[in-house]
Amino acid sequence: MSTHVIKPGWFTVHVMNRAVSWLTRRGVSVWGSRVLAVRGRKSGQWRTTPVNLLTVDGRQYLVAPRGHVQWTRNVRAAGGGELHLGRNVDVFTATEVADDDKVPLLRAYLKRWKAEVGAFFDGVGPDSPDAELRRIAPDHPVFRVTVTN
Repeated sequence: MSTHVIKPGWFTVHVMNRAVSWLTRRGVSVWGSRVLAVRGRKSGQWRTTPVNLLTVDGRQYLVAPRGHVQWTRNVRAAGGGELHLGRNVDVFTATEVADDDKVPLLRAYLKRWKAEVGAFFDGVGPDSPDAELRRIAPDHPVFRVTVTN
């Protein structure tokens, strides 16, 4: 498994993530944003972070643009979590998508959010050849979300 991680800077952590989380908790989705809540794999405490919820062919996915970060490890260990938008809470199970199946999902994700996250994809964009998307697939976990409530 890849160990690719791009840690967010101070501005992202202290300004952008807080602003997006604040709006999302009040029911304002910023380009598909949700607040992901998942139990920590070591502490068991709830951890939250803003994420972009991708919908492709009626199915929902979480894509990790920064790689194998804490929330991806926690979702993998917990098998799911909660997605919050205002007062709406969707409890979900997560199934990790195999690298070979990520190409159309990464393409759709980049098509929608390239301006926001494009720098994390090693120069690969929505119009890149499949081979380039396949090359970066191991660095970006993707989870299929199945809402259970």
